[in-house]
Amino acid sequence: MNNVPHISDAEWEVMKVLWARTPRTANEVIEALEDHTDWKPKTIRTLLNRLTQKEAISYSQDNRVYSYFPLVSEDECMKSETDSFLKRIYGGAFKPLLVNFLKEEHLSPEDIKELKNILDDKTK
Repeated sequence: MNNVPHISDAEWEVMKVLWARTPRTANEVIEALEDHTDWKPKTIRTLLNRLTQKEAISYSQDNRVYSYFPLVSEDECMKSETDSFLKRIYGGAFKPLLVNFLKEEHLSPEDIKELKNILDDKTK
């Protein structure tokens, strides 16, 4: 877990594409992102290079075609980001986050039941 690099919001978008299907060429990543971003291909290639430098992704080369794949899982990155957020905002304590969330968020009866079940499982 300690080897998970910090990934920016823009880099997360690239990672989501690679987590969804891998490996992908730079052109395939560009095609996947052009539907919901206004980024230029050069921007996406820069993000791929940054992620490679951070060792979040790597590539294999076949002639002049680079195929990119993640080196860290989505779960590892989410856990790392969650830990970072908790440390920055709540001093590492989970309870204040949960209390704030429960006070502010509208929860359906199904959501409440699921949360109760999760908490019950934690006490076993």
